[in-house]
Amino acid sequence: TESDFKEKTATFKKKAQNGSFNLEEIIPECFALVREAAKRTLNERHYDVQLAGGIILHKGKIAEMKTGEGKTLVSTLPAYLNSLTGNGVHVVTVNDYLAKRDSAWMGKIFSYLGISTGCITNDLEDIKRKENYACDVSYATSDSLELVCK
Repeated sequence: TESDFKEKTATFKKKAQNGSFNLEEIIPECFALVREAAKRTLNERHYDVQLAGGIILHKGKIAEMKTGEGKTLVSTLPAYLNSLTGNGVHVVTVNDYLAKRDSAWMGKIFSYLGISTGCITNDLEDIKRKENYACDVSYATSDSLELVCK
């Protein structure tokens, strides 16, 4: 059930934040949860090659994909996994439109899993910006990130 997904996420968060396990140990189970949540919420299922892309991104490497090959969906895998640490995950897009679109679209998956999603755009006021940065996963543009760094 949906509550089972949220409960599993809460358990993972607790264990990840107290150092009970290494994230690599739970990749298969976490990716399976994200894959099933995507199927249930968006009727989209990660292909095996997309699962491989998620592992590549989690390891800090670059995965090149063409338009239409599912970059947005792939990003949900390492974003969920790394959000469990409580440090927050930033998914960077090229413009405000994509940040808004992707945070709303993929936010359905994250919500099903019990993960909060934010969206940082150039026009946000500071209070809203801070609220969105406090989410487990935040979608942003490189321009909006520059505002934080200045």
